[in-house]
Amino acid sequence: MDPSSIHNGELTEPILSKHTNPPQEVVSSELEEILSDTSLTSFGRLKKAIPMELYSLFRLAGPTIVVYVLNNVTSMSTQIFCGHLGNLQLAAASLGNNGVQLFAYGVMLGMGSAVETLCGQAFGAHQYEMLGVYLQRSTILLMATAIPLMFLYIFSKSLLTLIGQSTEIAAAASLFIFGLIPQIFAYAANFPIQKFLQAQSIVNPSAYIAAAVLLVHVPLTWVALFVWGWGLLGASLILSFSWWIIVLVQFLYILTSDRTKKTWNGFSIQAFSGLWSFLKLSTSSAVMLCLEVWYFQILVLIAGLLENPEIALDSLAVCATILGWVMMISVGFNAAASVRVSNELGAGHPKSAAFSVVMVTLSSFVISSICAIILLALRHVISYAFTDGETVANAVSELTPLLAVSIIFNGIQPVLSGVAVGCGWQTFVAYVNIGCYYVVGVPLGVLLAFKFDFGAKGIWSGLIGGMTMQTLILLWVTFRTDWNKEVKTARERVNQWQDKKDKPLINN
Repeated sequence: MDPSSIHNGELTEPILSKHTNPPQEVVSSELEEILSDTSLTSFGRLKKAIPMELYSLFRLAGPTIVVYVLNNVTSMSTQIFCGHLGNLQLAAASLGNNGVQLFAYGVMLGMGSAVETLCGQAFGAHQYEMLGVYLQRSTILLMATAIPLMFLYIFSKSLLTLIGQSTEIAAAASLFIFGLIPQIFAYAANFPIQKFLQAQSIVNPSAYIAAAVLLVHVPLTWVALFVWGWGLLGASLILSFSWWIIVLVQFLYILTSDRTKKTWNGFSIQAFSGLWSFLKLSTSSAVMLCLEVWYFQILVLIAGLLENPEIALDSLAVCATILGWVMMISVGFNAAASVRVSNELGAGHPKSAAFSVVMVTLSSFVISSICAIILLALRHVISYAFTDGETVANAVSELTPLLAVSIIFNGIQPVLSGVAVGCGWQTFVAYVNIGCYYVVGVPLGVLLAFKFDFGAKGIWSGLIGGMTMQTLILLWVTFRTDWNKEVKTARERVNQWQDKKDKPLINN
């Protein structure tokens, strides 16, 4: 960007003047024009802008929430069916789904977030052909990452035994985990495809596909277990098969849909260039997400060291499950924030990007606050959906106020992480997560739980301490951001491959 294009913090020239305009502008400039219209009062601008932005946000967030919920239910249904085979099989499937598989899921989803940044900004900048290149580049890197992850699955029996699991449970779990190996590579293809579509605000097809696959997965799993007698290995292989169906149908949509004709131009040799820079952004994205996922798991492990670990673990498990389900809403707004911010930055709309940040944060905060109030009202009965034990119910009731606070913070923090992804701040957020979660949160939880004898409440208070610090830092950084500068950075990022556009393509 020429420095003369900014005067007193305002853009005075079209930020994307060097780009050829497409037949129609997909990322509309209407919102930017409304927010820049000085002939209107502040109230008049807000009156026009708020409904427009809310429509865009909920149109993105709604189907995304559905996708994550359905994918979660697909895995959970396999676990439930395995539970009907016996307690050993339930323990094995639980370890597979919530242990090793969750680790791989976090790594792959995190690395796929690099596509959100680059595809979202390139789409806003009308560099449509680069979206397909970013999709391929990310898939190459994630497939390569899946290979070392595969060895964790292969040697899962030894790893589970090493951390204290019984030989019988470790053997059964490793059998289930072995059948999930194809799922790792499905993740490697799915998340780049998913983010590629989200960057273009194409979210409904993924929701329809997830729903259709779930309808097939449930009866197919039942047949595999109770008619064909395939056992744990068969259950996990069916789960892997279902994930590959999701991948293949989504890719078929990309190949055949008119909405992706500009962004998918066939396989390109550009996918093999710039892999190192792409890997650094992907790795930062993975670290950012995994540090959050591991934080919750570490606190649950710490709870196992308390004097009465069974009650503590049960109550924390119930609260963590509730938090996880409510967090699905925040995950939807996380994706919406990432898409809206990256699109507007790529299109050269600083006011729209800033306005979108405010609206998505407020929307998610209001919804999470309502969920927290409902939870508080049901604090004495909510645990009976998970267990009949009165002791656990009382423990959950005591933890519920802390859980409600966590839900409110989770209405803000994931959204701000989505903004960070949209801007490309993954490395910065990774450092913030290390400091807040592992320097503050975990030690604080241990101190309160063991030194001051607060037990499970102390562990959860440590969790809140880390989340509070992280949220405040992200709020401070986000709302002090120079959005004109972010527009410039976005343009530089999407233009760095412009000199390679003339390289030949290997078309379908």
